[in-house]
Amino acid sequence: MTDKVDFKREIDAYRARRGRFSVVDVPDLRYLMIDGHGDPNTTRAFTEAAEALYPLAYRLKFASRRTLGRDYVVMPLEGLWWADDMDAFTAARDKSRWDWTLMIMVPDWIDDGMFIEAVGELAAKDPPRRLPEVRLDRLSEGRCVQTLHVGSYDDEAEVLARMHHEFIPDNGFRMTGRHHEIYLSDARRVPPERLRTILRQPVSGSVSARNETN
Repeated sequence: MTDKVDFKREIDAYRARRGRFSVVDVPDLRYLMIDGHGDPNTTRAFTEAAEALYPLAYRLKFASRRTLGRDYVVMPLEGLWWADDMDAFTAARDKSRWDWTLMIMVPDWIDDGMFIEAVGELAAKDPPRRLPEVRLDRLSEGRCVQTLHVGSYDDEAEVLARMHHEFIPDNGFRMTGRHHEIYLSDARRVPPERLRTILRQPVSGSVSARNETN
Protein backbone atom coordinates (compact mmCIF):
# COMPACT_ATOMS: atom_id res chain seq x y z
CA MET A 1 0.00 0.00 0.00
CA THR A 2 1.41 3.38 -1.02
CA ASP A 3 0.95 6.57 0.99
CA LYS A 4 -2.42 8.31 0.69
CA VAL A 5 -2.25 11.04 -1.96
CA ASP A 6 -3.88 14.42 -1.33
CA PHE A 7 -4.17 16.07 -4.73
CA LYS A 8 -5.00 19.42 -3.12
CA ARG A 9 -1.35 19.43 -2.06
CA GLU A 10 0.01 17.88 -5.27
CA ILE A 11 -1.70 20.11 -7.86
CA ASP A 12 -0.81 23.82 -7.78
CA ALA A 13 -4.20 24.83 -9.18
CA TYR A 14 -5.85 23.75 -5.91
CA ARG A 15 -4.02 26.51 -4.06
CA ALA A 16 -5.06 30.18 -4.07
CA ARG A 17 -4.58 33.22 -1.86
CA ARG A 18 -7.24 35.49 -0.45
CA GLY A 19 -6.96 39.04 -1.78
CA ARG A 20 -4.87 38.10 -4.81
CA PHE A 21 -5.72 37.23 -8.40
CA SER A 22 -3.30 34.63 -9.76
CA VAL A 23 -2.76 33.27 -13.26
CA VAL A 24 -2.40 29.47 -13.23
CA ASP A 25 -2.07 26.76 -15.85
CA VAL A 26 -4.50 24.00 -14.91
CA PRO A 27 -3.70 20.48 -16.14
CA ASP A 28 -6.34 18.33 -17.81
CA LEU A 29 -8.19 16.52 -15.01
CA ARG A 30 -10.82 13.80 -14.78
CA TYR A 31 -14.05 14.31 -12.86
CA LEU A 32 -17.26 12.66 -11.88
CA MET A 33 -19.80 15.09 -13.37
CA ILE A 34 -23.54 15.73 -13.29
CA ASP A 35 -25.48 18.63 -14.85
CA GLY A 36 -28.38 20.77 -13.69
CA HIS A 37 -30.14 24.11 -13.80
CA GLY A 38 -31.55 26.61 -11.31
CA ASP A 39 -31.00 28.07 -7.87
CA PRO A 40 -28.74 25.72 -5.85
CA ASN A 41 -30.44 26.85 -2.63
CA THR A 42 -33.95 25.86 -3.70
CA THR A 43 -33.59 23.32 -6.52
CA ARG A 44 -33.97 19.73 -5.33
CA ALA A 45 -31.97 18.59 -8.35
CA PHE A 46 -28.86 20.29 -6.91
CA THR A 47 -29.08 18.37 -3.64
CA GLU A 48 -29.76 15.13 -5.50
CA ALA A 49 -26.73 15.76 -7.73
CA ALA A 50 -24.43 16.00 -4.70
CA GLU A 51 -26.08 12.93 -3.19
CA ALA A 52 -25.17 10.99 -6.34
CA LEU A 53 -21.56 12.18 -6.55
CA TYR A 54 -20.30 11.62 -3.01
CA PRO A 55 -21.08 7.91 -2.52
CA LEU A 56 -19.69 7.14 -5.97
CA ALA A 57 -16.50 9.09 -5.23
CA TYR A 58 -15.97 7.15 -2.00
CA ARG A 59 -16.74 3.81 -3.65
CA LEU A 60 -14.06 4.53 -6.26
CA LYS A 61 -11.57 5.51 -3.56
CA PHE A 62 -12.12 2.23 -1.70
CA ALA A 63 -11.94 0.23 -4.95
CA SER A 64 -8.63 1.92 -5.81
CA ARG A 65 -7.20 1.10 -2.40
CA ARG A 66 -8.48 -2.48 -2.48
CA THR A 67 -7.64 -3.49 -6.06
CA LEU A 68 -4.73 -1.21 -6.97
CA GLY A 69 -3.13 -0.52 -3.60
CA ARG A 70 -3.42 3.21 -4.36
CA ASP A 71 -5.14 5.36 -1.77
CA TYR A 72 -6.09 9.03 -2.02
CA VAL A 73 -8.09 11.71 -0.27
CA VAL A 74 -11.53 12.23 -1.83
CA MET A 75 -11.47 15.65 -3.43
CA PRO A 76 -13.84 18.52 -2.59
CA LEU A 77 -17.03 19.29 -4.45
CA GLU A 78 -16.59 21.64 -7.40
CA GLY A 79 -18.99 23.42 -9.71
CA LEU A 80 -19.00 24.90 -13.19
CA TRP A 81 -21.50 27.74 -13.49
CA TRP A 82 -22.81 29.65 -16.48
CA ALA A 83 -25.77 31.61 -17.84
CA ASP A 84 -26.77 33.23 -21.12
CA ASP A 85 -25.84 36.56 -19.51
CA MET A 86 -22.79 36.23 -17.26
CA ASP A 87 -23.86 39.35 -15.34
CA ALA A 88 -26.29 36.96 -13.65
CA PHE A 89 -23.27 36.06 -11.47
CA THR A 90 -22.08 39.57 -10.64
CA ALA A 91 -24.81 42.18 -10.94
CA ALA A 92 -28.25 40.59 -10.74
CA ARG A 93 -27.19 37.33 -9.01
CA ASP A 94 -30.35 35.78 -10.45
CA LYS A 95 -29.73 32.17 -9.43
CA SER A 96 -32.82 30.90 -11.20
CA ARG A 97 -30.99 31.59 -14.50
CA TRP A 98 -27.89 29.59 -13.61
CA ASP A 99 -26.82 26.36 -15.28
CA TRP A 100 -24.30 24.17 -13.49
CA THR A 101 -22.20 21.04 -13.51
CA LEU A 102 -21.28 19.56 -10.13
CA MET A 103 -18.00 17.62 -10.07
CA ILE A 104 -15.55 15.69 -7.93
CA MET A 105 -12.04 15.12 -9.29
CA VAL A 106 -10.72 11.55 -9.46
CA PRO A 107 -7.18 10.34 -10.26
CA ASP A 108 -6.22 9.44 -13.82
CA TRP A 109 -5.80 5.81 -12.79
CA ILE A 110 -9.59 5.54 -12.25
CA ASP A 111 -10.55 4.17 -15.65
CA ASP A 112 -13.89 3.64 -17.36
CA GLY A 113 -14.06 0.02 -16.22
CA MET A 114 -13.67 0.95 -12.56
CA PHE A 115 -16.28 3.68 -12.96
CA ILE A 116 -18.82 1.33 -14.58
CA GLU A 117 -18.24 -1.31 -11.91
CA ALA A 118 -18.64 1.21 -9.08
CA VAL A 119 -21.87 2.55 -10.57
CA GLY A 120 -23.21 -0.99 -10.85
CA GLU A 121 -22.35 -1.81 -7.24
CA LEU A 122 -23.97 1.39 -5.99
CA ALA A 123 -27.05 0.85 -8.16
CA ALA A 124 -27.60 -2.55 -6.54
CA LYS A 125 -27.94 -1.07 -3.03
CA ASP A 126 -30.47 1.76 -2.61
CA PRO A 127 -28.96 3.94 -5.35
CA PRO A 128 -29.13 7.75 -5.34
CA ARG A 129 -31.92 8.95 -7.62
CA ARG A 130 -29.63 10.76 -10.08
CA LEU A 131 -26.88 8.12 -10.17
CA PRO A 132 -27.60 7.19 -13.82
CA GLU A 133 -26.83 10.79 -14.84
CA VAL A 134 -23.28 10.82 -13.44
CA ARG A 135 -20.51 10.57 -16.04
CA LEU A 136 -16.74 10.29 -15.93
CA ASP A 137 -15.23 12.97 -18.14
CA ARG A 138 -12.12 15.07 -18.65
CA LEU A 139 -12.01 18.85 -18.28
CA SER A 140 -9.42 20.95 -20.12
CA GLU A 141 -9.22 24.50 -18.74
CA GLY A 142 -5.64 25.55 -19.43
CA ARG A 143 -4.76 29.09 -18.39
CA CYS A 144 -7.04 30.50 -15.67
CA VAL A 145 -7.35 33.43 -13.31
CA GLN A 146 -8.29 32.50 -9.75
CA THR A 147 -8.48 33.73 -6.18
CA LEU A 148 -9.54 32.47 -2.77
CA HIS A 149 -12.82 33.86 -1.46
CA VAL A 150 -13.48 33.61 2.27
CA GLY A 151 -17.09 34.19 3.23
CA SER A 152 -20.63 33.47 2.14
CA TYR A 153 -21.28 32.32 -1.41
CA ASP A 154 -23.68 35.26 -1.73
CA ASP A 155 -20.76 37.65 -1.09
CA GLU A 156 -18.77 36.52 -4.15
CA ALA A 157 -20.28 39.09 -6.53
CA GLU A 158 -17.86 41.94 -5.76
CA VAL A 159 -14.79 39.74 -6.18
CA LEU A 160 -16.12 38.27 -9.41
CA ALA A 161 -16.93 41.72 -10.78
CA ARG A 162 -13.32 42.80 -10.21
CA MET A 163 -12.04 39.57 -11.76
CA HIS A 164 -14.31 39.71 -14.83
CA HIS A 165 -14.36 43.47 -15.50
CA GLU A 166 -11.00 44.70 -14.20
CA PHE A 167 -8.20 42.15 -13.79
CA ILE A 168 -9.02 40.00 -16.83
CA PRO A 169 -9.42 42.80 -19.44
CA ASP A 170 -6.75 45.02 -17.86
CA ASN A 171 -4.19 42.23 -18.39
CA GLY A 172 -5.14 41.52 -22.00
CA PHE A 173 -7.16 38.37 -21.26
CA ARG A 174 -10.62 37.37 -22.37
CA MET A 175 -12.89 34.88 -20.68
CA THR A 176 -13.12 31.60 -22.58
CA GLY A 177 -14.70 28.98 -20.35
CA ARG A 178 -17.17 28.51 -17.54
CA HIS A 179 -16.92 30.04 -14.11
CA HIS A 180 -15.47 27.40 -11.78
CA GLU A 181 -15.78 27.14 -8.00
CA ILE A 182 -13.93 24.73 -5.70
CA TYR A 183 -15.55 24.31 -2.29
CA LEU A 184 -12.73 23.76 0.18
CA SER A 185 -15.10 23.98 3.17
CA ASP A 186 -18.08 21.83 4.12
CA ALA A 187 -21.01 24.24 4.21
CA ARG A 188 -22.86 21.88 6.57
CA ARG A 189 -20.19 22.34 9.26
CA VAL A 190 -18.56 25.72 8.61
CA PRO A 191 -20.34 29.06 9.24
CA PRO A 192 -20.90 31.18 6.12
CA GLU A 193 -18.35 33.83 7.07
CA ARG A 194 -15.58 31.20 7.20
CA LEU A 195 -16.31 29.29 3.97
CA ARG A 196 -13.24 28.97 1.72
CA THR A 197 -13.90 28.82 -2.02
CA ILE A 198 -11.51 29.03 -4.96
CA LEU A 199 -13.07 31.19 -7.70
CA ARG A 200 -11.62 30.38 -11.13
CA GLN A 201 -12.15 31.71 -14.65
CA PRO A 202 -10.51 30.19 -17.76
CA VAL A 203 -8.98 32.84 -20.04
CA SER A 204 -6.95 33.30 -23.19
CA GLY A 205 -4.64 36.10 -24.23
CA SER A 206 -1.75 37.74 -22.37
CA VAL A 207 1.00 35.63 -20.83
CA SER A 208 2.72 38.51 -19.00
CA ALA A 209 0.37 38.91 -16.02
CA ARG A 210 0.87 36.65 -13.04
CA ASN A 211 -0.48 38.06 -9.77
CA GLU A 212 -2.31 41.14 -8.58
CA THR A 213 -3.77 42.10 -5.25
CA ASN A 214 -7.53 42.37 -5.47
